[in-house]
Amino acid sequence: MLKAVYTVFLGVILALFVGLGVRTFYPPPEMPEFPIELSVPTNAAPTDEELAEQQEAQREYEIANRAWMEENEAYNRNVTTVSLAASVVMLGLSLLLEKRNRVLANGVMLGSLFTLIYSIFRGFLSGDTTLTFITVTIGLAIVLFLGYRRFFQPRSHAPVEASG
Repeated sequence: MLKAVYTVFLGVILALFVGLGVRTFYPPPEMPEFPIELSVPTNAAPTDEELAEQQEAQREYEIANRAWMEENEAYNRNVTTVSLAASVVMLGLSLLLEKRNRVLANGVMLGSLFTLIYSIFRGFLSGDTTLTFITVTIGLAIVLFLGYRRFFQPRSHAPVEASG
């Protein structure tokens, strides 16, 4: 029972490590602040000059917001690519560890799958359906490969379990 808990915990921590690592070393673009003068009406009947200022502030905010949305989509595309690469690296590591320590290998594999889910989610946020489709395709290949390797491939000898 404790091995299963450790496996899940390791998987979650690895996915968090990747997600927080990306955000720490590659921060997202900052969202523009909504102009205060547009959120609180100053009086019931604004002058033409006040109206013109409000309209200009609204235009500037909309331009800044559109630019931020484009930057954010590019950011999400980049995060998708980096986290997908991290997922594939963790998958390779889990396969290397498979014969040495099954519990550790399973935890790393689970971390790879959680990171893959994170990558797919960020792909949806990127607005780029081609990238998202590629990410899901790679995810499908990983899942099919892991499923075959772990559950259907005959084993020549029993794997070594970690003591404890």
